Amino acid sequence: MTESATTLDAGLMPENDERSDPAWAGVASLALGVFGLVTAEFLPVSILTPMAADLGISTGTAGQAVTATAVVGAVAGLTIAIITRRLDRRLVLWGFTLALIASSLIAAFATNLAMLLAARIVLGIGLGGFWSMMAAIALRLVPMALVPRAMSIVFTGVSVATVCAAPVGAYIGDLWGWRAAFLMAAAVGLVTLLVQMASIPRLPPQSVPSLRLLFDLMRKPSIRIGIITVMLFVSGHFAGFTYVRPFLERVPVFGIEAISMILLAYGIGGFFGNLAGGFIIERSITAAVTLGTLLIAAMALTLVTLGSIDLISAVAVTLWGFAFGALPVAVQTWMVRAAPDHAESTGGLIVATFQVGIASGAILGGLFVDGFGPLGAITYCAVATLSSALYVMASRRRVGF
Repeated sequence: MTESATTLDAGLMPENDERSDPAWAGVASLALGVFGLVTAEFLPVSILTPMAADLGISTGTAGQAVTATAVVGAVAGLTIAIITRRLDRRLVLWGFTLALIASSLIAAFATNLAMLLAARIVLGIGLGGFWSMMAAIALRLVPMALVPRAMSIVFTGVSVATVCAAPVGAYIGDLWGWRAAFLMAAAVGLVTLLVQMASIPRLPPQSVPSLRLLFDLMRKPSIRIGIITVMLFVSGHFAGFTYVRPFLERVPVFGIEAISMILLAYGIGGFFGNLAGGFIIERSITAAVTLGTLLIAAMALTLVTLGSIDLISAVAVTLWGFAFGALPVAVQTWMVRAAPDHAESTGGLIVATFQVGIASGAILGGLFVDGFGPLGAITYCAVATLSSALYVMASRRRVGF
């Protein structure tokens, strides 16, 4: 495959596919699975303050629950496809959902930081594995001509989780306590498992992922540029977003009801950002990534300079959600189109990159918020996302995307 504009923006894909009848129920179960996993991954964001107080740890330390999931998810994303390469992909998918259920139950009954981190490690295995195989499984559930539609349905689960997870988690945490939020995630996981068992057909392993293949893929310019771009904007985004509740509590001084509504607006913005991103991706993937990262940087700078003004702060967080909503679909499409014949391996690379970015963002955000307050984390978000946008623009000229 040539490293040219047609590689990413035109999106060359294999034309032959053995499946003639789309398994839409299976595709919907993937959307439900990603909804449950994304909901569980970022529950700590919406209940960070009460969770930290109950466990007797600092806000920055509690934020490392996100870090633990991200670190393990990065390793799992790279290795799960290799470790399970002889297993039916349906059985592997069920295992990821079981990890979601188990981790949520452990977190709900955690009495100390060690138990909380153990729960998040289990979640990281399920999360990293699911994301690494999600695109490859979708490719096998529908004819190749319907893959874009299938991916859109799957990523609807991300959008709905973005809309619902943070505000619902904050509301349930305030109403019944933060542990109830994790019990809710376990219930979602159980429903997901039942749907997947009923809808996913047998999927015998086809490709043979290996570590050598991962290194071969990383030598492709389009893959390398994608990895660096994702690392920058994900690190910045999650450094800021992980600590957005402390920011809203301390700078514009919102109460829990207002914070829940702002997080809901963030999620709704992400839903529409996903739709807008799909429209832009059809024309240029790199444009979608550039515009999304630039808008996040602009909103972060707005929060740093004018965040004490209630209305401006609320609008900036909403537009932040809109901007980020377009990015996961864009980068997933970027990587799959760069190497369509190795969807599981490229999926592992993008998952590892995302999770390392999340981990580094949560670590740096925790250091900044403990040392300089929530404005420190938001400032880092602005710098990192702006760097990502500038890197994409510079790389597009250099490589010729």
